Amino acid sequence: MSKGTPIYDITPFTLLDYPDKTACIIWYAGCNMRCGYCYNPDIVLGKGKISIEEVLRFLKSRKGLLDGIVMSGGECTMHPSLITFAQEVKKLGMLIKVDTNGSRPGVLKKLYENGTLDYVALDFKATPQKFQSITKSNLFTPFEKSLSFLIQHQIPFEVRTTVHSKQLSSDDICKMRDYLSEKGYRGTYYLQHYVNDTKTIESLKPSDKNMLDQNFSKQNLKVEIRSSL
Repeated sequence: MSKGTPIYDITPFTLLDYPDKTACIIWYAGCNMRCGYCYNPDIVLGKGKISIEEVLRFLKSRKGLLDGIVMSGGECTMHPSLITFAQEVKKLGMLIKVDTNGSRPGVLKKLYENGTLDYVALDFKATPQKFQSITKSNLFTPFEKSLSFLIQHQIPFEVRTTVHSKQLSSDDICKMRDYLSEKGYRGTYYLQHYVNDTKTIESLKPSDKNMLDQNFSKQNLKVEIRSSL
């Protein structure tokens, strides 16, 4: 194990996490937010265990079998080594998807400039008014910059929100939908309900799944409920 490695674990195969692609997931340790509903507390609060060299060896063994990789976490963009790692992945001919909370727009920009950013899943945590209380951070402005950058450069991406009825109301979701529409986002806005009885960073009361029964779509923005796994 390399000292200071950022990588916590690898999921060797997934058909769910990269749309229409076969992929693996590289889980990066650590995060600059502390969302109570986060179902990866071991990753967020943990430390890396697998060296980048080990990951690259694994990827070389899967060349021709996987279309790409998903860099997730935690928050993968916190780690400077991600930039050079992405370049090595591209040398293998693999696509790169980044799961991010949008807090590091400069990293997304660098990945894009290097030709190492093929798809992004951008987590939209909350309205500006609730962002700090839900994420325990003051990172809404960087999120806005990331969203604007992805739209401006027409990078393939999706926006998604995890919904807990005690934290976000139907009105909040409508405000978030309208915000995305006003910013010019024309992709699908995915809502995923918090999974009750799952180990999370905070001990939360059960969430009411019925709040997502209504149709949140509007004329220029489709809102889709994504089934919780």
